[in-house]
Amino acid sequence: MARLADGSVATTSRDLNGGTQRPAIELGQLLTYLPSAAAQGAARGHTNVVGLIVHDVSDPYFSSIAAGVTGAADEQDMIVTLADTRRRPEREAKYLASLRQLRCRAVILAGSRSTDQASEARLQREIASFIGDGGRVAMISQQLPGVDTVLVENSAGARDLARDLFDLGHRSFVVLAGPASLRTSRDRVSGFLQGLADRGLRLDPRHVIHADFTRDGGFAAAMRWRTSGIEATCLFAANDVMAVGAMAALRQFGRSVPDDVSIAGFDDIIPLHDISPAMTTVHIPLETLGTEAMGLVLAPHGGLTPQVRRIRCTVRLRESTRRIP
Repeated sequence: MARLADGSVATTSRDLNGGTQRPAIELGQLLTYLPSAAAQGAARGHTNVVGLIVHDVSDPYFSSIAAGVTGAADEQDMIVTLADTRRRPEREAKYLASLRQLRCRAVILAGSRSTDQASEARLQREIASFIGDGGRVAMISQQLPGVDTVLVENSAGARDLARDLFDLGHRSFVVLAGPASLRTSRDRVSGFLQGLADRGLRLDPRHVIHADFTRDGGFAAAMRWRTSGIEATCLFAANDVMAVGAMAALRQFGRSVPDDVSIAGFDDIIPLHDISPAMTTVHIPLETLGTEAMGLVLAPHGGLTPQVRRIRCTVRLRESTRRIP
């Protein structure tokens, strides 16, 4: 644990046992204490530990996935260790290497793949080493060569949403996209644009505004739209937390949802249940992603071909998007 948290063994142990001195540990990077994990792993070959590496545990998308992983792990008497990269892709390989040294039985990586080729190459080398040592690895997002994957059909879900919004009468859109380096955002944006093209509408590239894949990123993107002079009856945010941030920005500059502008997101995170008006979004069974990933890493080896489990996304039209007469 100390290795992943960048603290010493002594300070980590003291902190977890009620000591008054607090080590410089980034909260959420590692949430499970494993007494003598390396020694236990050496004795048994592998521990009964599954590592879960996420991009941001404070994001309800990842916390829901974690709930699915931990629920499935509990049924199998497994322990889950959680590492949080804080949306820095280079940390994935670092944490995977540390989990390999702890002799974890398996690792699940949840989050978008990046276009950062150096980080992805380092990660693939660490995955190969982990598997070579007898561990199992599963991805939740996009595929990597030779790795079992729970594949979310982001592009298809966004395409369906675009068609439905067009059919509500919307003809002018702005897309609040995440960073261009994130494949999840890219897939959702390209799917949305394809859905509009299926209906004969081509969106000007100026109508796609990139920002952080966070609530604050959505707020900033909506503020940039306000000053852009671009007209739109509907905003599509590439994830729900961006949509929530955008809705807050709209309120701040006096625009009503959906009377002045409609807004839609993607993911169907649990906090949307408390948003008013109810948010139109694309539903992903988030806990199921975690459950399916656990099924992949705990299943008996079925051969050399990586297993892929596709997860379909479904549109949920709600009060935040209105019909245009």
